[in-house]
Amino acid sequence: MKWFDLQLAAPELFVLVMGCTLLMADLVLNQRRQGFIHLLALITLAFAAIITLRGAGGGTDPMMAFSATFVRDQMGDLLKVFSYLVMGGVFFYGRFYFKSQGLWRSEFYALSLFALLGMMVLISANSLITVYLGLELLSLSSYGLVAIDRDSRQGSEAAMKYFVLGSMASGLLLYGMSMIYGATGSLQIDLIAQSIAGQDSSNILLVFGLAFVVVGLAFKLGVVPFHMWIPDVYHGAPAAITLFIGSAPKLAAFAMVVRLLDSGLGELHQHWQGMLAVLAVLSIVLGNLVAIAQRNIKRMLAYSTISHMGFVLLGVLAGDAAGYAAGMFYVIAYALMSAGAFGVVILLSARGEEAELLEDYRGLNQRSPWFAAVMAMLMFSMAGVPVFVGFFAKWQVIQAALSTGMAWLAILAVVFSVVGAFYYLRVVKLMYFDEPATEEAVQAPADFRWALSINGLLQIGLGVFSGTLIAACLASFGL
Repeated sequence: MKWFDLQLAAPELFVLVMGCTLLMADLVLNQRRQGFIHLLALITLAFAAIITLRGAGGGTDPMMAFSATFVRDQMGDLLKVFSYLVMGGVFFYGRFYFKSQGLWRSEFYALSLFALLGMMVLISANSLITVYLGLELLSLSSYGLVAIDRDSRQGSEAAMKYFVLGSMASGLLLYGMSMIYGATGSLQIDLIAQSIAGQDSSNILLVFGLAFVVVGLAFKLGVVPFHMWIPDVYHGAPAAITLFIGSAPKLAAFAMVVRLLDSGLGELHQHWQGMLAVLAVLSIVLGNLVAIAQRNIKRMLAYSTISHMGFVLLGVLAGDAAGYAAGMFYVIAYALMSAGAFGVVILLSARGEEAELLEDYRGLNQRSPWFAAVMAMLMFSMAGVPVFVGFFAKWQVIQAALSTGMAWLAILAVVFSVVGAFYYLRVVKLMYFDEPATEEAVQAPADFRWALSINGLLQIGLGVFSGTLIAACLASFGL
């Protein structure tokens, strides 16, 4: 281990130290000092972002650390910065939710920081072992977060399903990695790519290993037919935890897909392109169709997630830098959209109850015109309405699909974007054209209202000025 290695991994080391500090602080602080834990968690995110940005190199060449098991590059730095941003929203929204529901758990912050650490390790992984370590740290922390309300049978059931299915997916991914190791003799991702380039790409052991790896990745993304856990976990988990699971981990999952399929298994593109095309089609079709039938907004957003991850795969299956950049832009936009949508769910949740049903959003414009507008902006962005960032995200990945010669896939994506717009616009209709079930004013602390307002305005801001973020994503892949 060298000093240079520690410098490259400084953001991860800082988050690790602060996560442990929060655990220790919780032992000596009483329940009346909850605000200090919250402030310490936000300071952690702010300083982690500063360390990441200060250490970002100007060149496009990746820098290796810890015997080339850890990589620092522009793609990783950009995804980490947006991970901090989304996690900041999780903390702002989560604090209000847990206090209003009487479920305050200070371990929420420690588990969230350890989950963030897992995401950061996963984003910078350059070895199959590092990938697995980051994935398991993220997964184990997520299981604990889903079950954070120990008295909820629904939450415990969701955590158990998540744990069992997640363990199966991790096992399949590990089995695929072992096959790839057997075929290449290396765990280092760039050396795996070199080994595959020097042998027959139809090697049966490599192809089988690739299939198992794709299955593991598909589960972590939550695409069909490995989506079974998403609706139940989204529904059963507390809204603040659903917000977390539905946003930040998608950034890490995208990085894992790029590291494994492009950096490591790029020579097998002709094999995994077809697999991803099938997964994308099934996810876009089933996700949008089933979402229409949902009356529970958390389950509706769960199936929406499935369709959005199908759109992300449209960029990845192109197999080139422009496609990966399009997929990266989409997953960043989605993480911000999802965080905002669940933020509104938390805003409307009363003490002891969650605003889970679509009917809970009737007449929101009469109760709170501004937050009805924020929710409308988020729904329009998810639907892909022009001007909002969701439109440009869809445009980018559809262009990537066209560049591969899969015009049929691009047409299908456009058609089901229109189909999907129905259930998003249904929420807008309920807010603006239906009578409210209650005249009670919507109330929230100032920090929550500011965070949610910024989250909504970002949908327009990142849409109007999307060129800057698109350029940053392209630069991450050397374009």
